[in-house]
Amino acid sequence: MIITKVMMMRNNLVFDSFDDALKEYAKENKVPIILDEGLSFLINIIKVSKTKKILEIGSAIGYSAIEIVKNTDSYVDTIERNLDMYNEAKKNIALANLNDKINIYNVDALESFDLFKHKKYDLIFIDAAKAQYKKFFQEFEILLNDNGIIICDNMNFHNLVNGNLDDMSRSLRGLVRKLSEFEAWLLENDKYLSSIYDIGDGMSISIKKE
Repeated sequence: MIITKVMMMRNNLVFDSFDDALKEYAKENKVPIILDEGLSFLINIIKVSKTKKILEIGSAIGYSAIEIVKNTDSYVDTIERNLDMYNEAKKNIALANLNDKINIYNVDALESFDLFKHKKYDLIFIDAAKAQYKKFFQEFEILLNDNGIIICDNMNFHNLVNGNLDDMSRSLRGLVRKLSEFEAWLLENDKYLSSIYDIGDGMSISIKKE
């Protein structure tokens, strides 16, 4: 039902000059951020599911957390291990006057569970190291509320997933294999109702079963 409603919703995001500046900074500095189509999908999921508390793994420059809070009635805890990205994100969150709705942590997600173990979230958004998606999922799924949702971005990874592995470097092949293995594991996980959508750079949505 959630997905049906979302797929019927239009992309009605409106970007202001601040949003455009963030996107331009990301482009110039080769910082990967969520694509417009994926962002619209994510925000519509949040609206339809009436999500209030979100954990984001992978802040980058803070773009997605800022857009989520600007377009929904949600609070976001976001994790970024890269100090330069953390500082940029922290600056952008302050410039957007959203310090009261976004908390950013400069930690390694896989070493920081104790910071969050007493919290509960309606939605977890994973957009960090692609090879670690399964570990992120397993580490933090215990924090989901009943009927909670986990969304992962870049499941197609620039259309390389299901591509010709022979044309890739050894490290890239390894990453693509891990993403493909994660996708298979996700779809077979009977604790969730999961689907993969060819939206943006590919997005998975997993809804926790009762």
